[in-house]
Amino acid sequence: MPATFDPLNATPRATLATAALPRRVRRLLEQLYALVSDEIAPQMERMLAEFEQQLFRQADQARNPGLQSGYLETLRLVRLRRSDLIPRYLLGLEASLCGIREAERTTRLAVSAAPEFRELRLVDDSEVDENTVLRALSSRHESRAGLGLMLLGQRFGVLAGAPAFDGERLPVGPQRLIRGFAQACQPLQISLESRLDLYRVFDQQVMLGYAALVESMNALLVRENVLPSLSFVPLRTRPSAQEKPAPAADASARDGERAPAPEAAPRAAGPQPHTAWNTAPADAGGAPDFATLQRWLAERRDLVDKLRPRAPSPDAPQPSLPLSTAELVEGLTRLDEAAARGAQPLRKIADLRQAVLAQRRAAAGGEAALSREDGDVFELLGLLFDEIEQRLRGDALISSLLTRLQPPLLHAALQDRSLLAGDGHPALQLLNTVAEAGARWTPSEEADPQLHEPLRQAVEHVVEQRGSAQSFDSANQRLQEHLHAQARKAEVAERRFVEAARGKEKLELAKRRAQEALEQTVAGQRLPRFVQTLLNQAWTDVLTLTQLRHGEDSPAWQRQLQITGQIVSANQGGGSDALCGLDGDIEHALTLVGYHGDDARAIARQLTLGTAANEDAASRTELAMKLRQRSRLGEDNAAAQPRAPLPPRDEAEQACFERLRALPFGTWFEFVQNQQGDAVRRRLSWFSPVTDNALFVNQRGQRVAEHSLDALARMLARGQARVVEQERNRLVDRAWHAALGALRGFGGRGRDGDGAGEPA
Repeated sequence: MPATFDPLNATPRATLATAALPRRVRRLLEQLYALVSDEIAPQMERMLAEFEQQLFRQADQARNPGLQSGYLETLRLVRLRRSDLIPRYLLGLEASLCGIREAERTTRLAVSAAPEFRELRLVDDSEVDENTVLRALSSRHESRAGLGLMLLGQRFGVLAGAPAFDGERLPVGPQRLIRGFAQACQPLQISLESRLDLYRVFDQQVMLGYAALVESMNALLVRENVLPSLSFVPLRTRPSAQEKPAPAADASARDGERAPAPEAAPRAAGPQPHTAWNTAPADAGGAPDFATLQRWLAERRDLVDKLRPRAPSPDAPQPSLPLSTAELVEGLTRLDEAAARGAQPLRKIADLRQAVLAQRRAAAGGEAALSREDGDVFELLGLLFDEIEQRLRGDALISSLLTRLQPPLLHAALQDRSLLAGDGHPALQLLNTVAEAGARWTPSEEADPQLHEPLRQAVEHVVEQRGSAQSFDSANQRLQEHLHAQARKAEVAERRFVEAARGKEKLELAKRRAQEALEQTVAGQRLPRFVQTLLNQAWTDVLTLTQLRHGEDSPAWQRQLQITGQIVSANQGGGSDALCGLDGDIEHALTLVGYHGDDARAIARQLTLGTAANEDAASRTELAMKLRQRSRLGEDNAAAQPRAPLPPRDEAEQACFERLRALPFGTWFEFVQNQQGDAVRRRLSWFSPVTDNALFVNQRGQRVAEHSLDALARMLARGQARVVEQERNRLVDRAWHAALGALRGFGGRGRDGDGAGEPA
């Protein structure tokens, strides 16, 4: 029976009590260690109990005795060694805290370093990469506690007397905690599948409250006066600040040439491409005050009255006293209550106005009117929503949600006139968020129910609260959190596809190098046609894999080139003796690229013996058919089809091509879908200047298309695609300024210098 782990007999490890650290740093680290251990240790006890219950259920539900015995054996090992797991894990955590000032700790974790191609290998479909699972778990928790981890890294940098710690070096970061648990689980001696199940239970039971734990650690360090005033405020660039364009958008969109470096870029760089996931450009400038808006409305009404013909009406009834704002709000509330009882809801601004006046006429008898201020509120909101409808190209759900928002916005504007004079009001922010969600130009087949449901809940919340400022603020905050979470998920998904595309590019480069090496070796040699086919297909795959795994300067690559030369020499009729004993190496190399044993043996025999092989024509034909039906290394049959050659690019297409090569990754494009001009937005995640291939994803980060830069440039030149430019204002802000610009234009007053009539 293997001995269990005994902390007393283990190799001595560094402890905080004996660490060579300043006294105050040691005391703070001891407090952090106590906080983390007190939080994690009880949760790990519950985790082990849950894992044992899970193993028992799996054994009970196993389909055959072999699986059942495997689960029971794992359960026995866990129960035998579970008492050592938590002390071992806490010792590793303490040792990690002790080493924050060691020089070697400044290096990256080896497991997260960039992969080397000599480590590549073919694996079975059933084999699971343990590092990938651990990396995915830690990445998820890093994204959930991103801001807290950034602040904690700054404070750990103070404790270590070094630059700020990133997520990989932070001793209490998700990567160190999760990988430390994986190391502590090694002495359990359970299978890989059981370890992966244990990691998932650890994630569900122990790491569930990690974000709150990060906040507690930050609060502890703040109480101990470690960067107590540290905070994070995102930089929000004003539209007028154009002196320093963003480095990600240094491309010149006018002449298709690469722009100079950021420090040498001109101050007027022109429109910049839009690259953000959430459509949230800089805020617009404030609108004029309510008194100015009333003056513009009065001037417009005076002009309309002058142009409208009047009929004499000597017996016109005397209008009644206008409704007060309190009476108006009370009337709107009664309409809302009637709608809640089953009456037909009134959601349009004009319909609400007529319904309130009709309600007052029915109650008091005679005519009813609104005060000038309240009537102006109705009119201004009507102008705003008219402009929004002209600019919105969303689906029916988004349009209905915007209509549903009109009554609570009216409630808020009647009680707070500043809503119409400033774009920072929570009501306008929520309206912006909902409208921008509908302006994503997503086709109906890609509608995201995970987005529509939070939008509906936010709108229903403010409707139920009848437009209170707190309801707008809380609904907008929850909605923004959901949008940011969706953006993080999209970034993670996009990153996976980009890594896959880069892998395909490296594979393509390795194929080209393998083909060049084979052509150089075969140049000037007359080989049998079947041997030439085997070299161009099967053996080229072997050279490609060797190039990927080991590189061009490796002994393995030189060895494969030597074998290639010997194969060519043997098929010239004079060098077959030199290949004696190499057919085993050739057969092994072919199995590494996926050939079955019999096929690899037959190919090796054909390559080594050539015309001296005694296989009949039927055997060669059968082998040739298998090669034709087989997919090459790293590609399927569809991808193997070559692209049709295109005519040379004209001047406009060449300018678009040069512009594309200068665009930053993440630029959004709009592709025209039909003759009606309906467009869909796609994000240029990555392109290769070597293979001329561009990867596009949708709003969820899922790969939806791949185009060559050449074909994309031709689409841009023909107007079938266009680059989405970064806009200064959001959709509702643009609609509001357009409405104000039209309002100011009456009577020639657009020449005033107020600046509110900004063009849309």
